[in-house]
Amino acid sequence: MEWLRESTDHQEQLVSAQRPRPSPSQPFATGLRLSGRPLRNLLLTLLLAVGLLAGPAGVTLALSDTQQLVVEAWRLVNQSYVDPERFDQVHWKRLRQKALEQPIATSSDAYDAIETMLRPLGDPYTRLLRPSEYDTLRSTTQGTVTGVGLQLGLRSSDQQIVVIAPLDGSPASEAQIPSGAEVVQVDGRSAVALGLEQTAASLRGPAGSRVLLQLAIKGKPREVELERRQVELRPVRSKRLRVGDHTLGYLRITQFSEPVPPAVQQALADLNGKDIEGLILDLRNNSGGLVSAGLAVANDLLDRAPIVETQDRNGLSSPQQAGPGQLFYGPILTLVNAGTASASEILAGGLQDNGRSELVGARTFGKGLIQTLIPLGDTSGLAVTVARYLTPSGRDIQSQGIEPDVALPQPEPLDPGGEGDTWLEQTGRLLAARLDGTL
Repeated sequence: MEWLRESTDHQEQLVSAQRPRPSPSQPFATGLRLSGRPLRNLLLTLLLAVGLLAGPAGVTLALSDTQQLVVEAWRLVNQSYVDPERFDQVHWKRLRQKALEQPIATSSDAYDAIETMLRPLGDPYTRLLRPSEYDTLRSTTQGTVTGVGLQLGLRSSDQQIVVIAPLDGSPASEAQIPSGAEVVQVDGRSAVALGLEQTAASLRGPAGSRVLLQLAIKGKPREVELERRQVELRPVRSKRLRVGDHTLGYLRITQFSEPVPPAVQQALADLNGKDIEGLILDLRNNSGGLVSAGLAVANDLLDRAPIVETQDRNGLSSPQQAGPGQLFYGPILTLVNAGTASASEILAGGLQDNGRSELVGARTFGKGLIQTLIPLGDTSGLAVTVARYLTPSGRDIQSQGIEPDVALPQPEPLDPGGEGDTWLEQTGRLLAARLDGTL
């Protein structure tokens, strides 16, 4: 394996770094005097001993299963991370060696070592997923989650953990926890100390258990206790709207998971069957999910148009383009807010740049990085940032977000698509005016 080859090279460097081999008549410091083959055998034994004690080269000769987890995590990140120049800055090989110098007797020890090894990269999205976290993330991409239903992000300006959005129908949504709320503590533990992934993991748990949150909402403290339960994500919802003399379709996508593309196709078929004249696409509080699902939806709404351009670790660009045809040909307005992130920003940016849909609402979150999910083989896994993406016009939205074409007044509604959703009402009137030709 690659790591063993590197270790062998390191041993050869150790050998070349020793003082010149003494001649048979020259003594070692111990005063022993040997000659011929016995001396060569002794030198070989000593050099092997140096290799065994000299760090990673020696460790690889007797890796335990738990140590192998650390080596495998290092290898996977090393071969796929989007910014290899970062490795030199953080002394990446040395981080592997330091991790293996620690006692690693259990899986928990290995997980701690991997987290310590990844931390200097400074990328909150490249992270270890312990078995429960890995299982939860996989189930989320399939459409279910057990917890309080909060989607969290890391604010780049101060590394504060903030709420991207509550999931519809979740305990967090019922408690009216808004996007942008700062998570201060979870069950008395500092969210900053826990970090993004551990904070999110602390919010999940068995149905019926409870968790105490301390939040800061626009600087004002708030404490709320929530009961965990299984949340059916229902990522796609649709309905017909009547605005003046016009029949409009409303399509809300709360997350991009595996069931989304076929559900969107069915929803659009149903809405087309109701003779809608225009479509309101609602991506508010959609924090992303599977990029492939977002691309599939974009393919349904764009005809032969560019969707996104991804850039890998070698700087190579891969443009993604929609195929021929689309499932709806009428005008579209797309609702976005600060909870619109990642895959939903890919879709929003593609629609905006191609002139297919104006964006209405507030600036999006600004996550222009793409991760891949890799199993480690012991039911844990890694999320690794493998690419950056640009909108079709070449915009890099990382930490900047996408500015809407039409900004709507604050405060925004707490229940998107529900009763009293003033943003939806305003967007409906705007779309009707577009159909009338008055705007």
